Order: sequence, then C-alpha cells, then structure tokens
Amino acid sequence: MADPGETELGRSIAHAEAEHPGESAFHLLPAGADAFIARAAGAEVAQRTLDVQYYIVHDGLTTRILIDRLLQAADRGVRVRLLIDDTASHGNDYNVARISAHPNVEVRLFNALYGGRGGALRRGLGMLGDLGRLHRRMHNKMWVVDGTVGIVGGRNLGDEYFAAKQGVNFADLDVLAFGPVVHELSASFDAYWNSQWSIPIEAFVTNPPGPDDLAQARRELSRYVSSPETQNSDYARRLRASQFMADLLGRKLPVVWARANAVWDDPDKIGAEGRPDESLLLTTKLRELVGTVERELLLVSPYFVPGEGGVAMLAAQVRRGVQVTVLTNSLEATDVAAVHAGYAPYRADLVRGGVHVYEMRASAGAAKANTDRSLAIGSSSASLHTKSIVFDRSSIFIGSLNLDPRSKLWNTELGIYVESPELAEQGARLFQAGMRPVQSYRLELQGATPDSGGGRLVWVTEEDGERRIYASEPAGLWRRFSAWFTGLIAPEEML
Repeated sequence: MADPGETELGRSIAHAEAEHPGESAFHLLPAGADAFIARAAGAEVAQRTLDVQYYIVHDGLTTRILIDRLLQAADRGVRVRLLIDDTASHGNDYNVARISAHPNVEVRLFNALYGGRGGALRRGLGMLGDLGRLHRRMHNKMWVVDGTVGIVGGRNLGDEYFAAKQGVNFADLDVLAFGPVVHELSASFDAYWNSQWSIPIEAFVTNPPGPDDLAQARRELSRYVSSPETQNSDYARRLRASQFMADLLGRKLPVVWARANAVWDDPDKIGAEGRPDESLLLTTKLRELVGTVERELLLVSPYFVPGEGGVAMLAAQVRRGVQVTVLTNSLEATDVAAVHAGYAPYRADLVRGGVHVYEMRASAGAAKANTDRSLAIGSSSASLHTKSIVFDRSSIFIGSLNLDPRSKLWNTELGIYVESPELAEQGARLFQAGMRPVQSYRLELQGATPDSGGGRLVWVTEEDGERRIYASEPAGLWRRFSAWFTGLIAPEEML
C-alpha cells in the first residue's frame, strides 16, 4: 500500500506515530490464546489488505475460525493473499484452492514440488525427482493487516500453536507490531509473493474450484464455527475471559515504542546451488544490526545445533566476560528427535566452556493454562517453540529463526530486531521463567575440575519441591533410541 495511513487502522495510530518519529510500537504475545485473538481481531478490522504467510497450516478449531474471518474480510472487499510453503498443502491442493475461488482471495504455494501431489507415498516418490529443493522450505510466519499491524514470531497456524489442542502444545512467542516496521514486513511479503518460487494454487488443480465449491466450503466452515460444540468449548470460554481481549476492546493495550528493523532471507536463497551466498542470509543482516555483545547473550531456540564453530564462538564470548545462556528443548520435550541428536554431542563442551544450558521439561506447563502471558502451557505436555535472542538486555530479536544449520542455510526465515531495553527485559523475564527448576533441567558437569576439565553431564531440576539430579538423559528408552539412531543417519548440516 502506498499510504497505509488512509485506513482506519492507519489513522488510529497516526497521532501516536507522530509522537514517536522513526519508532514502531510492540506488544509481546507469549500466550497462545492471545496470539490467536490478535490474528482474528486483525482480520475483523482489516479494510484494504490481509497478507498471510506461513510454513504450516494445520486443520483444526483455530485455523477454521481464522479462515472464516479471512473470507469475511474478503466479502468486505479486502484483498486477501495467502502464501504457504508447499509442505502445508500435503496433497490437499483442491481443498486449499476452494477458498481462492473467492474473487478477493489469492493462494500461492512457495517452493512447490510438482511431482506426486496426491498422497503421502506418491508425494514422497515424486520428490525424488527434485532432491535439490526438497529440503529447502519457506519457514517464515507473518500476519499483516492493512500494511499497519503485523504479527511475527514462531507460531504456525494450528491448534497446537494457540494452546487449543488436547495433549501437546507449544510454548511460543510472537510480537504484535504497529507502525513503520510493518511497512518493511509488507515489503518482505511482496518479495516472496512476486518471486519465481511463488506459484498460484490453481496450477496444481486439474479442475479449479468455482463459486459452488466455495459456497460449500463456507457452509462447512459456518456450521463448524457456529456449532454449540465450538461456541461452548473450554477454549471459547478462555478466549472470552482473556485480559488481552479486554485490553484490545478498551484500547488499553500496553505497547513499547522503539526503533526496529524487519530482517529476512532473500527468497532466492531457495534456488541457490550449494550453500547460499552470505548476502542472501537473514543471519548476515542480523549480525550487521547487532554489533558486539558486551555483557549478556540469551539464546532461546527449540532446535539448537551449534556445531563446533558455534561452541567455540560462545565459549569465546564467555572468556570475554559475556554471560551466555541457552534455553532449548530436552529430549523428552522435543518434537524432532533428529535435531536433538545433532545437539546432544555439544552439550558437555558448551557447559565446560561456561555456557549456561537449560532444557525445557515436557511437563513444564502441566499446571498452567497459558492465559497468564507466560511461556507455560495448558496441557499435560509442553514443547518449546520460541525463537528469540536477547542482546545485553538492550535489544531483542523475535522471529522464525531456529539456531541450527537448517534455518541458517536451507530454510527461509523472517524476524524483527527491536532496539529496546524495555522489550528486551520483558523477553528476558519470560525466558527466565522457563528456566526455573520446576520448568527445566539445568545441565551441569559432575566431577569436573578447573585443571583437568572432564566431568559427567547431569540434569538438575526440581520435583515435588525437592532438588533432583538425573545422571542419565531424563527420557524414555524409545526416545533415547530414536535420538541415537537418527543421529547415525542424519547429516548435521540438514538439521
């Protein structure tokens, strides 16, 4: 949009922007229910554009409600563009294409693989003919309303990301942004939407859906969303009781104003032959913004594979007097055992080098409801999914970037870097809550000496009010076997 200020959203924050020249406003969204409300509310107030970009779109309660809201926005004349990685279609091209039959809705697939689209087996066989791009995915996650309000972070679309799923949910973090940095997010979306890797969904459907197919899809959505089971569900009650919802309706949402930059991988990273050039990488741009850390570096990533170079770099920071802390998943909590297998061999060297390493427990959120704006999860099992870095408690990065070779080299990623001690402190407090003994394991070396080093890795936590030390990996036998076996066959650069 040439002038986002021409919409009601743009006008509503224009006065505040004038009082904070060159700055954008931010509100952290650690609670899954709040993150869902922010997206739904954005769709409901949109007047001109809705740009939606995701790696995964899982069917479920929250996704159906959000798609319903997108279609209602399109009815009002809003231009809706949905860009998803080809992984998200999973052979359901026709169902996905039904919503694009709306004249104001376009759906495109990114890095689409043409072969074997009809099912899991055919899809797998078809991918064999395109191995060069098979492992390269668009991992970006973004929701932008009228070029004025944006949501960026670790969440995909699916019940497990919004604390709406029975069983395992993700401890995640998004940031709600207003103002100039959202113009950069819009530019990022356009770069991907208009790239050669972005293909209209109709290209993969033999008989493109028409108005009747759209009408049928809408009837199905409407019945589901308006059903008593949905309206009277525990999740719906939690949404209605949300303090975040009350703050939105009362125009009392607390925000932090600060200078910020959106950073993203060049979409042509997907087509690079071999390792992509450094100039295409988000990590290169982020390093240029950050400069030198002087006191503290706090790294939060569900998938953490530092490699020998990363271990050496972090240990060097410790020797410079920087306190380095890592929060990642334990083996019992991770949803990708192969990545844990890539991380595990570096743990002892990290601790030996002075890095504080914490692993989130699977039971971390069993006693909480994820409505208190914390990293706790309201389910019997939790898995960390937050991707963030805090630099010297003075700036913070929030986005889709995992700290592993896959995110750096092969997937495309997106995030926001905010120069704000206040927002950085908010993020640090969230992450420190996740490091509490009842929430995580702290890794220590038992029997290590300053002279000889050595020592045996142990996991220290708190259970039933008592300190407990595990001398071996606190996970079931099958989980340990899976991590060991995948570690034998999975190349580290692909993790």
